[in-house]
Amino acid sequence: MSTPAAPSVLFVCVHNAGRSQMAAAFLTHLAGEKVQVRSAGSAPADAVNPAVVEAMKESGIDISAQAPKVLTVEAVQASDVVITMGCGDACPYFPGKRYLDWTLDDPAGQGVQAVRPIRDEIERRIRGLLTELGIEATP
Repeated sequence: MSTPAAPSVLFVCVHNAGRSQMAAAFLTHLAGEKVQVRSAGSAPADAVNPAVVEAMKESGIDISAQAPKVLTVEAVQASDVVITMGCGDACPYFPGKRYLDWTLDDPAGQGVQAVRPIRDEIERRIRGLLTELGIEATP
């Protein structure tokens, strides 16, 4: 009996410097090899928001080596679930994909104090997503 392929999740926000990076990092951290994780931005920034890097470090996850990536049609086509975070109509739509839109405050230009509640809400949603996918989070 073959093991089903790991589901693939793509997180998209405008700059790929905050929300989508945090979501991808939490999903990678909590699901390990059980999920393929991608993140991208419709207009990627030059670097990940330093306050986001700091807030994630407080949660024990180092994303300092991550870089914003541009959203491609191929990334969307290769994903089972596409989660948008304020990118509006910039995300291409393909039938047969599961689309979720998470309304979250934008951490751009915010300090770590303002990023913490966004980070915590993203972690809560990622844990819910894992439950929906039938994947047990790594402790």
